Amino acid sequence: MTFAPDTVYQGDCIALMNAMPEKSVDMVFADPPYNMQLGGELLRPDNSRVDGVDDAWDRFESFAAYDRFTADWLKAARRILKDDGTLWVIGSYHNIFRVGATLQNLGYWILNDIVWRKSNPMPNFKGTRFTNAHETLIWCAKDKDARYTFNYEALKDLNEGLQMRSDWLLPLCTGGERLKDGDGAKLHPTQKPEALLYRIILAATKPGDTIVDPFFGTGTTGAAAKRLGRRFIGFEMDRTYIAGALDRIRAVEPVADLESIKLFNKKQEPRVPFGTVLERGLLAPGEMLADVRQRYTAKVRADGTLIAADTRGSIHQVAAAVQGLPACNGWTFWYFKNRNEWLSIDLLRQRIRSELAGLA
Repeated sequence: MTFAPDTVYQGDCIALMNAMPEKSVDMVFADPPYNMQLGGELLRPDNSRVDGVDDAWDRFESFAAYDRFTADWLKAARRILKDDGTLWVIGSYHNIFRVGATLQNLGYWILNDIVWRKSNPMPNFKGTRFTNAHETLIWCAKDKDARYTFNYEALKDLNEGLQMRSDWLLPLCTGGERLKDGDGAKLHPTQKPEALLYRIILAATKPGDTIVDPFFGTGTTGAAAKRLGRRFIGFEMDRTYIAGALDRIRAVEPVADLESIKLFNKKQEPRVPFGTVLERGLLAPGEMLADVRQRYTAKVRADGTLIAADTRGSIHQVAAAVQGLPACNGWTFWYFKNRNEWLSIDLLRQRIRSELAGLA
């Protein structure tokens, strides 16, 4: 059987994944049944019924049956993942601990657990427990030595220059994003917000990568993948969900400007020695550098070293020495004076890198 990208297939996800070529996809995102074990309908204080998850696909006869199902789909997902691919699975307290144990038993290597903290969670109407305000994502590689994709810089930029943490505050899927049926009711009880999948896909894939979603539902993975220039393959049992997903994905505009989805990776940028800044005439021997608060100063030497008091060495060594630290990034520590403004010397490095990129 041939599996075309950007397509949703109806059927059992385990059988369909087992029919795919081995090591053929870059990421699997899975939102499996939670096996919530609901004990009856839930009512609000005004006696109105809460629209919870009570569909047949979320019911299993026992924990053992759920564990067998979990092991089967995780084995199938592991087979189709490339060696450097990753798997994400989301769940609640009902199932995520069982899923996590099975992941480890099958040889997956857990990289992070992510807490999706909901900014607008459903209250605990009975007042008998804490408000259940989060779900847990597990992110894992195929083994501990895998060279998986993690777009650290992209996530940092997404977070306004701060390292992305493992607790994500995002709202539930509501309003116009929530798909409805002909009667105005939720089409799917556990539709995830597109913002969540956007962040996951940006974090762990590259443009053009293929993502498999074995529990495709209403197509959140497909919509986010299309926005970010990735390919998707979805598996889903329910025809109604598939129809809603396809309508939703068709409405998403594909990426027109491929430059806009290219990822910035500092590790792949060309190395620029500080001496190159002098060779290009961007700084001159004898100029003074200072930290951003002008607490420490150092003089530039013709050979690309700095001297501060009795300390001489590279921009990194002198930056560390004046602060009494074991190490310091001199590119971000030192500033030069341009007219009446102090600017980071890293701007000079970026200028040279831009010139080198133009010559490539």
